[in-house]
Amino acid sequence: MDWTRAVNAYCERAGPGLWAEPLNAVSNLAFLVAAWAVWRLAAREGDRAGQALAILLAAIGLGSLLFHTVAQIWAMAADVLPIQIFILAYLALATMRFFAVPAWAGCLAAAAFVPASLTVAALVRATVGPLNGSADYVAVPLLIAAYAFALRRRAPATARGLLAGAGLLALSLLFRTVDRAACGAWPAGTHFLWHLVNAVMLWWMIRVLVRHPPPAHLA
Repeated sequence: MDWTRAVNAYCERAGPGLWAEPLNAVSNLAFLVAAWAVWRLAAREGDRAGQALAILLAAIGLGSLLFHTVAQIWAMAADVLPIQIFILAYLALATMRFFAVPAWAGCLAAAAFVPASLTVAALVRATVGPLNGSADYVAVPLLIAAYAFALRRRAPATARGLLAGAGLLALSLLFRTVDRAACGAWPAGTHFLWHLVNAVMLWWMIRVLVRHPPPAHLA
């Protein structure tokens, strides 16, 4: 594989250069702001898991900033990897905290999500197409909604928070999906809105995790 091959995957990028995607690049600052805000929240609560997720959130912003400036294969890997690590880390921690199960169960849930997500993505691509790359993420809001349903009675506030997060993610995926289609009407595209809404969504999801009440026997 040529790791230095140029990638032109977004509406805003009309040519080479570090600042060929100014909105897509600058909008990544939203991830850093969200990471700072949630780090402060987690620090006040003494929640080290929340702080670890805040660090991953900052890594998502930095990786995406790198990709939308350098726009090469290696930078795309630096963009995608923190996202995947965040999803799996959040899933493991959320499973442990929301359902009061041991660490091995959280890790098992994260491991099981990998083939499940690949299967959902393949089904989406076979049915409606790749959705401008968004097919790879469709399983995530579905899983969040499923967790909300499972928690609707034991932790209704957390369930409502998760549903709100799933809604935000669905909205951000919409912006990611229509980016190319929007080029004719809006040359900058809509990918930067994926960044902005996604930053809010990730801040919110970590907040839901940090604010989730401990089991009654630990409270």
